[in-house]
Amino acid sequence: MGIGPGSLSDLTFRAATCLEEAEVIIGYRPYLESIVAYLKGKEVFAGRMREELERAREAVLQAQKGKRVAVVSGGDPGVYGMAVPVLQAALEKGLAVEVIPGVTAATAAAACLGAPLGHDFAVMSLSDLLTPWPLILKRLRGALAADFVLVLYNPSSSRRQGRWKEAVEVIKEGRDPNTPVGIVWEATRPGERKVLTTVGEMEKFPVDMRSLVIVGNSQTYVAGGLMITPRGYERK
Repeated sequence: MGIGPGSLSDLTFRAATCLEEAEVIIGYRPYLESIVAYLKGKEVFAGRMREELERAREAVLQAQKGKRVAVVSGGDPGVYGMAVPVLQAALEKGLAVEVIPGVTAATAAAACLGAPLGHDFAVMSLSDLLTPWPLILKRLRGALAADFVLVLYNPSSSRRQGRWKEAVEVIKEGRDPNTPVGIVWEATRPGERKVLTTVGEMEKFPVDMRSLVIVGNSQTYVAGGLMITPRGYERK
């Protein structure tokens, strides 16, 4: 189930009901810390980064005991989240799983910036932990060539500064330097901040795993401090 991008105000009614009815709640520790109000009286299993498979197996084990289990995922569980490992582990044991959607970081950050996703867009993660870097660059170039608005998750980390610089150079090759770019840090959380810049200036702003970068397409513009990608309603 997805708990949204960080603020409890973005937790859906359906997700909240799931948490209230669960007997066991399993999740990445920082995500659980954001829903403490729902953990009282529950059996809680908190995990660390890179323990996704272990959490999925624990969920299946608890479900096999007849317990109602909620596996927590930040944002939406099907967008770089826990839905895939949980479904795979459950299918092996013949268990049924309900995937409960949530507000993903892409739409949360987009709302903060204005309406940059008003037309076709491509969502990518720049983390090469699970995907080879050459494949990431291939997909990035393809999305640029197709003139998609780009939504970039996990743009950089302390270990991937060089990767981010390489990605920026690829973006510069495929976009006009004046193309609008929006960067949001800590979307919907207390420390939320944003900046509107351009492809030509985007590298001046340090990004990390808590950032989300939206690169506009050939039609994207900024007006009144808002980033907008028109869909073409005015031509109808």
